[in-house]
Amino acid sequence: MSSGIKKEPMPYVEENLMEPLSVKQEEIMIKDEALHSSENPKEPENPGLSSGTFLCPEREKCLSANASLGKHKIVQVGEKPFACFECGKCFKFKSGLTIHERIHTREMPFACSECGKCFRTKSNLTVHEKIHTGEKPFSCSECGKCFKFKSGLTIHERIHTREKPFSCSECEKCFTTKGELTVHERFHTGDKPFACSECEKRFRTKGEFTGHERIHTGEKPFACSECGKCFRRKGELTIHERIHTGEKPFACSECGKCFRTTNTLIEHERIHTGEKPFACSECGKCFRIKVRLIIHMRIHTGEKQFACSECGKCFRTNGRLTIHKIIHTGEKPFSCSECGKCFKTKGELTQHVRIHTGEKPFACSECEKCFTTKGELTIHERLHTGEKPFSCSECGQCFRRKYALTVHERTHRGV
Repeated sequence: MSSGIKKEPMPYVEENLMEPLSVKQEEIMIKDEALHSSENPKEPENPGLSSGTFLCPEREKCLSANASLGKHKIVQVGEKPFACFECGKCFKFKSGLTIHERIHTREMPFACSECGKCFRTKSNLTVHEKIHTGEKPFSCSECGKCFKFKSGLTIHERIHTREKPFSCSECEKCFTTKGELTVHERFHTGDKPFACSECEKRFRTKGEFTGHERIHTGEKPFACSECGKCFRRKGELTIHERIHTGEKPFACSECGKCFRTTNTLIEHERIHTGEKPFACSECGKCFRIKVRLIIHMRIHTGEKQFACSECGKCFRTNGRLTIHKIIHTGEKPFSCSECGKCFKTKGELTQHVRIHTGEKPFACSECEKCFTTKGELTIHERLHTGEKPFSCSECGQCFRRKYALTVHERTHRGV
């Protein structure tokens, strides 16, 4: 009865693409296609395909149902039709949106049968369960370190190869993992999706957020098996454990010196590059490390927040206070393995050891003369620059060294 009426093929609407078709819908589409092809008879382009199989024209990929073909096409064109109502992030598939929404709802439906810890996804639970079994089948051919998953090994191997395949479209900075790039991009966008329910402070990463929450709870769940010291974050424990193991996995490509953390390596590399990205807003002096700028700023503000409980003397840094306290205790915990002489600080011991080794690591850029300490080099460089920063308050005479000024001042006092 309807054989004389030409019907248009059923369009691929979004609902058809993303949801499995009912049996009735599939029957209608098959009949409709058969009717359409009977009016335009031709040999099938791929006679080997079964009647229920569909062919993707882009990649010649075969799929068992037209709904699968629809989903496959969305992957091809990059369409992301499912948007999160909370943050607007879009996804190709409903399942991806469902998992993402659990970040906002905090739903964690997958529980570990061993310890009861809960997870948002089945895959995260599977990863966690290997903690209990201890299974780490993937080992690094360079250093022998083992991993639970191939992906963990792949990321680790980039430490050795220095491969950074993920680059920022804004500043072109490169990263080892996609996750690191995602976090970095939030510096440009200002996005801080994780908010603390206690103080409403916001964070760029879930790790920062979780670590912050433990400030309110006081929780320190990561304990060192060697000394018992506890930490809020697993990363802090990992770095601490390297003190006991002596592991220093991050090596400088210029001089080969090794470090426990990537941050200390980056700070060290600035010695070679001469980069000093942290500038004082008061006097313009620049620093390689941000913490040194913070300490330096206290010269201008006069802040000395660290007070000695014995004598009340105040200091700009906790390190200076610790050194000062040894005056009261008389403790000299650092001893030279060569001659047995003891020192109050690790820095004093390091300088002393150079007497035995003959090492002079600080070289003058003008005349290449070398020195045991950075302070000696600084004083020497004043010969070339003519700088005399220590002036007498009585007569105005200037000196290169503080000691020379002290000796001179005695002439005014008649000493």
